[in-house]
Parts: sequence; structure tokens; C-alpha cells
Amino acid sequence: MTDLLVKDVLLPDGSGRMDVGISSGRIAFIAPSSEGGREAAEIVNGKGGLLLPGFVEPHIHLEKAYLLARMDRETESLQDAIQMTAQMKNTFTAKDITERSLAVIREASRHGVTHMRCHAEVDPILGLSAIESALELKQSVSRQMDLQVVAFPQEGIFKCPGTAELMEEAMRLGADVVGGITYQDHDLGGHLDFTFSLAEKYGKPLDYHADFSDNPSDRAIVDIARRTIAAGMQGLVSAGHVTSLGSMPVIEACSIGELLHDAQIHVITLPLTDLYLNGRGDGEKPRRGLAPVRLLRECGVNVTLGTNNVRNPFTPFGKADPLEVAWLLAIATYMGGGQDAHSLMNMLTVDSAKALGLDSYGIHVGSPADMVLFRESSVREVLLNRPEIRTVWKRGKQVAHTRMKQQLL
Repeated sequence: MTDLLVKDVLLPDGSGRMDVGISSGRIAFIAPSSEGGREAAEIVNGKGGLLLPGFVEPHIHLEKAYLLARMDRETESLQDAIQMTAQMKNTFTAKDITERSLAVIREASRHGVTHMRCHAEVDPILGLSAIESALELKQSVSRQMDLQVVAFPQEGIFKCPGTAELMEEAMRLGADVVGGITYQDHDLGGHLDFTFSLAEKYGKPLDYHADFSDNPSDRAIVDIARRTIAAGMQGLVSAGHVTSLGSMPVIEACSIGELLHDAQIHVITLPLTDLYLNGRGDGEKPRRGLAPVRLLRECGVNVTLGTNNVRNPFTPFGKADPLEVAWLLAIATYMGGGQDAHSLMNMLTVDSAKALGLDSYGIHVGSPADMVLFRESSVREVLLNRPEIRTVWKRGKQVAHTRMKQQLL
């Protein structure tokens, strides 16, 4: 007898109504509901709803969340947001960082996120406090969510003396990923030398903030891809934003897309922030300021999407719900068709899992039972409705169940 039976559910592969049995935190079997006669210690009737693997959040900042009440003015540009946040970081405390980070994690878990990669800032302002908080949360919330922690030099590595030493210490403390930011240091080559060397030393993947602009001349992603191939790190490097590609002529963007495919770079589009901050310098016909998602996918690049920020100078929106981000991206990139819905859902799940290097992910026998159940019966309905009603399991244990009360007047 299994520990949990989630019966009469639809899976995204269109295989019909199925029963999913869970034992010891893993999926023990998947079988047609019509066979019936199964017993379990706990039974959940899905009533024909859609069962998806838990959402994977590939790019988010925890210690910078929920800062709107501390802002004395609104953001005017990317550099303005960086400067405003740097000033506010002087007021952060360890308790404050942890409380706001935990609020984001709880919201994300409620919305179905079971894996998350967070970028924790490392600089002389915060020291290692954000890294230490993230590493502590990685342990304390492990029953609800798996966290990967990126050591992220938001203020630049060489632009901000002392950051290089702090990055090294962050990796010694146990950070999972080496972060980089191509537009904060003047010497791109030196920046890449340091980050690739650090990744090699500790045997860790890399995750960059890259080419966050509308300027088609910004092409740090090309250097990143070439370094990746030279280092033999194909599949181990991610890049968030990469919005300058969206301002290039198509033939040039395609050429870079082919290089990214060869380097197996994972591109993470961040529409909440990218749409909000980019295009502001265009007096007329403002650009959307996004990475060219369709073009990159056609080149075979693994493109995922992330939340990035929650209610701060970079993004005054968001509630840590991946479906909200996917819905916005669908509108901005004309991905409104039925097959587009499946593509977007893959970007939230299997494609992001690939970017994070997750093993044995998905609704498969033997995989950890990280799942989210909806009342809707199709991927397209889930994307369009962005329903509040969701049941979430982490390794077969229910960690969230959202109900909606409606009173007609």
C-alpha cells in the first residue's frame, strides 16, 4: 500500500485520467484511473484536474524583496534602481533580510514552486549577510522547497574593492553557484576570468546577469558563450536578461542564438523587470526590451523564465507566482496559442529544471513527488486562469493548499 494516492488526474502529456501513487516521497506508479481498486494511507481525488511537476523558479532575489515602503521616489532607470537599492542595503539587518526572504519563499511555495535558485548579494555593504541568510533558509525550508544559492556581485567585482575576497568566502561557505554581472565592471575580460576561475576551483555552475539593455552593441553573452565552450562547461552556464538581443537585426540575433545553442547556455527571460525598465530611452515606438524568446527557442536554446524581483525599485510588481510571469510573457511575445501554452508551462517546469541541473525531475516513476494540482483540466486553462486554488506537495508531503471563498451579494 502506498503512502499517498492522487487519483483521477490529467497529466500534461495528454495520457488520459491517471492515478499517481507515492511511497517514501517518490512516485511509485502511474496507472490509468479506470483500473481502480488501489489503496493508500491517504487518498486525494483530483476530479479530473491537471497535475503538474512543481514549478522551478530559476532566478529570484530574496533579500531585495518588499522594499516599496522604503523608497522615497520611483525608479527612472536600471542604474537608478541599482543605486537606490545600494543605499537601502545600508539599512538591512540579518533579521530583516531573513524575514523578507522567508515571505517570498512562503508565497512561492503557496503558488506551487518546489525548487528555487536565488541570487544572494555579496559586496562590502552587506558583506556575507545575504549569503548566510540564504544558506540558513536552504536548510530550514528544505521540507517545502529546494534552494540553490548564487553568490551574486550586484555592485561589480572590481568596481567594488573587497568583493572578490567575499565571493571566494561565499563559495567556501557553501554557495551552490558562482554569479556574475557583465554590465557592472568595465573590464569584461577580467570579470569573466575571475568568475570562470572561481567556478572551476569549486566545481560549480555559473549564472550571469548579462546584457540588460536595449543597446544592440552589448554582446557580453558572446564572450560568455565562447568562454563556456573553451572551458568545456556546456550546459553549466545560465544568463538572465540578455535583452540587448531583442534590439539586434534578426540575422545577427540568429547568429548569436546558434552560438548559445552550441554552448548550451540557458537563457532566463525576466519579463516583469525587463518590460518595466527597458525601452524608457525611446522617445517613440518604445521597444519591448525582452530577449527574443521565440527566435532563441527556434535556434534550440533552452529558454526559461523567472520572477527576478518582488516589489522593489527594479520591479514594483509581483507575488512570486510563476504563472503570473508566464501569462505576462505570453502577452508580450504573442504566445497565445494552445501549443504556446505548453511551451510556456515547460519553461516553468522541465526547461527550468534543466537550467538548474535537477536530476530525476517530473511526473515519472522514481522521481521525487514534487507536484502541484489544479482544478483546471488543461495547461492552457491553467495559464489563462492563473487559479488561486492549488494543492502543492514536496517529496510527497502536502506543503500548501489554497482555497478560495466566494460570497455572492
